[in-house]
Amino acid sequence: MLHLNRIVLSTCLVVFALVVQICVLARLQLPGAVPDLLLLVVLGLALVYGHTGGALIGFAAGLLADLAPPADHAVGRYALVLCVIGYLAGLAKPESGQLRSATGPMLVVVAAAIGATLLYAGVGILVGDDAARQVGLGKLLFTAALYDLLLAPFTVPLIMGLARRGENDPMADSAGGGGESPSRWISTAGGVSTGRIGRMSRLRRPGRAARIGSQRGGLLARTGKNRTARIKGVKRL
Repeated sequence: MLHLNRIVLSTCLVVFALVVQICVLARLQLPGAVPDLLLLVVLGLALVYGHTGGALIGFAAGLLADLAPPADHAVGRYALVLCVIGYLAGLAKPESGQLRSATGPMLVVVAAAIGATLLYAGVGILVGDDAARQVGLGKLLFTAALYDLLLAPFTVPLIMGLARRGENDPMADSAGGGGESPSRWISTAGGVSTGRIGRMSRLRRPGRAARIGSQRGGLLARTGKNRTARIKGVKRL
């Protein structure tokens, strides 16, 4: 069940995300789907609170979106979608509570964007709404996954960090905790390994370079002495 601090934080984040999505993102007139900030909020909270909290938050967020103007679909349709997505995303919560990398959550974001679009379209077909067919389901799936994937590194780690602070989690720090910092998500999405960069920086330290140079110099000096000794020996023969 959700505690009071979880309810307050979740309500603030959901309302803020819904306002931004309706007033800003929906008016960008992007091709295909609309970036789903509300879905990303549900995912971020579900990865911290687990499947039960994710399902409850998803249902409440979806129901609020169903009632908010200019909603043009049946009430409860998006609530069902986000409830299922929140529950499934909560199952991906790590047992230790700390994410080792951002690869797993990024895959969760892509799967959630595709799954939410398919589930929303499927429920629409059951109630006689074929808008997804008119727009093109393939285009909706691609653009929904692309927009949410681009938006996720700037939103999900911050949401998870706020949720951890609300839980008084000792693993939460100024960057959001563990593998949840936005910079790490962005570097992971771009294929940059921070560990590799760290190893390269250690190799480039002046002291290490001086030691390597001195070792090379000593080795060359010993090689030169041995070569000189061999030449003198040959002369003595």
